[in-house]
Amino acid sequence: MQTYTISKLVRLLFSLGLLLAFSGSALAQSALTQGTVKDAKTGEPLIGARVQIKGTDKGTVTGVDGSFNLPVENGQTLIISSLGYTLREVKADGQPITIALQEDTKALEEVVVVGYGTQSQKAVSSAVTSVNPQELKGIPAPSPDQLLQGKASGVQIAAASGTPGGGIFVRIRGNTSINASNEPLYVVDGVFINNQSLSGLSLGGQTTNPLADLNPADIESIEILKDANATAIYGARGANGVVLITTKRGKTNAGTRINFQTYFGVAEAPKIYETVNAQQEAELINETHLNDGGSLSTLPFRPRSEGGLGLPEEQTTYSRIPDVFQTATTQSYDLSASGGGESNRFFLGGGYFKQEGIVKPAEFERFSGRFNYDHLVNKRLTIGTSTSISYSKRNQSRNDDSAQGVINSALYVPTYLPVFNEDGSYARHSIFDNHLALIENLNIQGESSRLISNLYGEYEILDGLTLKSNWSIDYNAYADKVYNNTQISVGLPAGNASRSESKLVTLINEQLLTYNKRFGNDHFLNVILGNTVQQTKYNFLSLTGRNFPSDNFQEIASSSLQTASTNSSQNGLISFFSRAGYTFKDRYSIDGSVRADASSRFGASNRWGVFPSLGASWIISEEAFARDLPFDLIKLRANIGVTGNQNGINDFASLGLWRAGRNYEGLPGISHQQLANPDLKWETTRQWNIGLDLGLLQNRLRVEANYYNKYTKDLLLEVPVAAKTGFSSVFENLGEISNKGVELNISTTNIEREDLTWTTSLNIARNVNKIEKLPIPINQHSRDWVRMEEGGSVYDFWVYKQLYVDPQTGDAVYDDVDQNGSITVADRQIVANASPDFFGGLNNTVRYKNFDLGALIYGEYGNEILNLNRYFMEHGGTRNGSISYLPGQLNRWQQPGDVTNMPRLTKKGNNYTLPSSRFIEDGSFLRLRSVTLGYTVPSAALSKYKISSLRVYVSGTNLWTLTNYSGLDPEVNVAGNNQNVRGIDHAVVPQPRSFQAGLNVSF
Repeated sequence: MQTYTISKLVRLLFSLGLLLAFSGSALAQSALTQGTVKDAKTGEPLIGARVQIKGTDKGTVTGVDGSFNLPVENGQTLIISSLGYTLREVKADGQPITIALQEDTKALEEVVVVGYGTQSQKAVSSAVTSVNPQELKGIPAPSPDQLLQGKASGVQIAAASGTPGGGIFVRIRGNTSINASNEPLYVVDGVFINNQSLSGLSLGGQTTNPLADLNPADIESIEILKDANATAIYGARGANGVVLITTKRGKTNAGTRINFQTYFGVAEAPKIYETVNAQQEAELINETHLNDGGSLSTLPFRPRSEGGLGLPEEQTTYSRIPDVFQTATTQSYDLSASGGGESNRFFLGGGYFKQEGIVKPAEFERFSGRFNYDHLVNKRLTIGTSTSISYSKRNQSRNDDSAQGVINSALYVPTYLPVFNEDGSYARHSIFDNHLALIENLNIQGESSRLISNLYGEYEILDGLTLKSNWSIDYNAYADKVYNNTQISVGLPAGNASRSESKLVTLINEQLLTYNKRFGNDHFLNVILGNTVQQTKYNFLSLTGRNFPSDNFQEIASSSLQTASTNSSQNGLISFFSRAGYTFKDRYSIDGSVRADASSRFGASNRWGVFPSLGASWIISEEAFARDLPFDLIKLRANIGVTGNQNGINDFASLGLWRAGRNYEGLPGISHQQLANPDLKWETTRQWNIGLDLGLLQNRLRVEANYYNKYTKDLLLEVPVAAKTGFSSVFENLGEISNKGVELNISTTNIEREDLTWTTSLNIARNVNKIEKLPIPINQHSRDWVRMEEGGSVYDFWVYKQLYVDPQTGDAVYDDVDQNGSITVADRQIVANASPDFFGGLNNTVRYKNFDLGALIYGEYGNEILNLNRYFMEHGGTRNGSISYLPGQLNRWQQPGDVTNMPRLTKKGNNYTLPSSRFIEDGSFLRLRSVTLGYTVPSAALSKYKISSLRVYVSGTNLWTLTNYSGLDPEVNVAGNNQNVRGIDHAVVPQPRSFQAGLNVSF
């Protein structure tokens, strides 16, 4: 929320009046009492807090560092007060004192950031969740989205892997689309920013995260807009929710304040992969040979004197897996200066962040800078900017399911095979590269340059009526640089290299007319009118080179075969929007909005989309009939609205396209590329929400409950067409999806004393997704493990259902769905889903004197995981000795009477060849996401060093996980580049367990 920032600004202005009021006072006390007033929650000094001697009119106000000096006699009582805080009384004893004031949520009317402005908490009819960045300190995450995990109900966040700077899965109230984007809109200081990966590399489903270009240390507040009434004002961008990020700004008349914060940490994998040893592997291979009718004389592992590989017990185990994991370090440094004078305020900051991956050789590094400035030209005109720049570097590897994956190369290679040849060279495998060769020779670099800037001018035409004009840019350039040398298979025979650069530039101009007016004591009116013009341009350049004279030459110009290609595209969006809100007696509120968007992606007849919303709220607890009820707050909210979606289709999806480059015998040529569909139109989502807010025990217990219903129609799908047309597909509006769910937030103040506070917040949510209409099923991922069909839901696993293993024969028995006596593709069925039934977080914060302790637990329940490591490594011998085994293979059926779910070893039949439910596991988990212990040094001990505040802390992340999942990490997804696939584990880097120590010091 913006409560803290706004209240500090109000208090600062208030303090100027207090200083004038006290400037003429004569304070005739005999002893000088020194002290400091600070915020009990943040530890920051309170500017302009009033310190008064009880029973007199004598007093003073605190300065910019929260300190005061006041002549007081011993035994007299001081009254300390500040706008928005609970009043305190302290007896003077001649010693320096430190007073921590608690925020008074009843006295200070909270203000929340919403679309294109702020709103009184009392008047909000929407589902808006605010996240305090103070609670996110000490978590070593490179991007702000990852920090939100477990902080907001209905917001599901998970890292696709533990790779630093990697992709993050974010869903607000479920999936609304199949082909269009399901990612929320991110708005940073009014700038719509790109959150789609620009990397052109194929890393086996793993992606990069563009939000890692943002420095979390710069953030002042985060609001998550979830329902349509909150997001409809963003129209075509709001279907998947909106995340509003407000960065730090200076304070007027506050002087200059310097802040430095840093932390250093180490991380490791909580556990690493295990395989059978060489002796066990040899026994399994021999057993498969015999089960399939082989003789003892032809056993693969028999005495070498008989032509075999040696007896099983003679085999040497070569352990590769520990080689790819490492103890990784993380370091972060941020330095900022903020402050302001009578007519300006500023924030200037710079940061450096570096994080190693727990799997070699991954690494992420970021340099960032921010400049926020506001200048009051005169009483009515204000100008300013919010600008951030960043440069990020990634050292990447294929830590995934590809043949050159670092984990695969260590995990899948049989353990009886040596790592090195007798001459000391890398031993090669028939499928996978040598894991050490990959670690030491991979050269996959990614570089991102980012500029996000907003220039604005705001003019107050009349009292309460302002006009604001914004000019914004999001410039995002990403470059991939790869050289494959001759030590790895993809670099044979003479090395190859590739370079690619993607550039996405979004330019936006907005005009916003705002009117806020209170009429008397009972009426308040807020009206917004706005217009947006947006243009987005995309350019792509690719270069490749093959055949290098040696690995010492890695620039493409050194290669003998060179190719190049370019691509470009652009789209435009023009919008008009309005919102109006009316509040009567601060208890009845109604508001609504409408936005009209025109997109160049659609045909002229369907270019415009109109997205309205309407909401209302009623504070029942302020009615006379409710005054005797044991509630401090009873608020009922309801709203409905429509939002749109156009992402996920190309910029010219409605047009018939031709392509060039269809050359023949040296002559240039063109051909048809895409069928036209002039009727293509917006994908739209209708959502309604009912909410109830309760406050009890002087608001020490707060409850927020929401029920929502979302329905999306006219899905933007690429639909197959008859081959005789000469095309394979066309974009059409087909299909419908629904999401229904409940959200519950409970926050409590368990203890609130002068030197001890304990607060708890719990959030839990359930979302039910259903594909209401879909003309044809859509299969996803290799072997069609995932299927979307009418009546099902997104993330359904489509497999053959194994019923049991026959105790007499050892063969797997599958569900014969059509009862025809044979197992065919018609017997595949949906048996599980990767979405959780429930998910949520529990956060506890304890403050005792100068100590603070915070702990966050996050969990998901009811989600399933497809463990493809087991599918490939519990293969029963079907991999012909080219892939090792997981220890689970040792539980196979061996003789009549054995009861197990692991069939007998054989290459024949379908025991191990079918995509089976045997490899799907319960992925529910409960994780201790973070624990932080901090200590704030008393101000009295710092004053002589001119330090206003100093906090040191230690923290740990992912310290403990409770789960039945057999893999390394239940929070996993190898297909991070496919929004319709989730919960698949295939040699993915697990989430690291880390420990950090840091400090935050202000001058």
